[in-house]
Amino acid sequence: MSRIDETKTFIPLNIAVLTVSDTRTPADDKSGDTLAQRLTEAGHHLADRAIVPDDIAALRGKVSGWIADKGIDVVITTGGTGFTGRDVTPEALEPLFEKRMDGFSVLFHHISIPKIGTSTIQSRATAGVAGATYIFCLPGSPGACKDAWDGILASQLDYRHRPCNFVEIMPRLDEHLRRVKAQGATV
Repeated sequence: MSRIDETKTFIPLNIAVLTVSDTRTPADDKSGDTLAQRLTEAGHHLADRAIVPDDIAALRGKVSGWIADKGIDVVITTGGTGFTGRDVTPEALEPLFEKRMDGFSVLFHHISIPKIGTSTIQSRATAGVAGATYIFCLPGSPGACKDAWDGILASQLDYRHRPCNFVEIMPRLDEHLRRVKAQGATV
């Protein structure tokens, strides 16, 4: 069973939040606000936040810059995971993934079913790892952002979470490339 090991020290991560939308502005970005609030309340750092239009090149360019930034550990996007003509987040970002995290989508849908029923099938939520940066692509609703953060990300981005979490494996994501061990993490 999952638990928090209180003998371990919390390790704050640097997390960037990207809203993918042709219509949202900083004044009405409720999904981005939800993620920023939850991650900072959990003790993490909001490393950057932006809004980009539903455009493959713009989206890929922004996230590629964050992947290259050694100061960003995690990217969370919200929006663009549906089926309309402008929804292109998976098409833009999945080609960047070095490793795809198939279990994220499965677990996200499992969490969503009790709340929105079969409507969860309309989301193409996805996740992966690129350049030792975790990338999570969430739907554009505040509810979906709450579900993903509360049900998956809060625990997996907490070094104290047992039996395992993403933070403890960060030092091994690119141990042959750039990242030094996460401060305080033991492998």
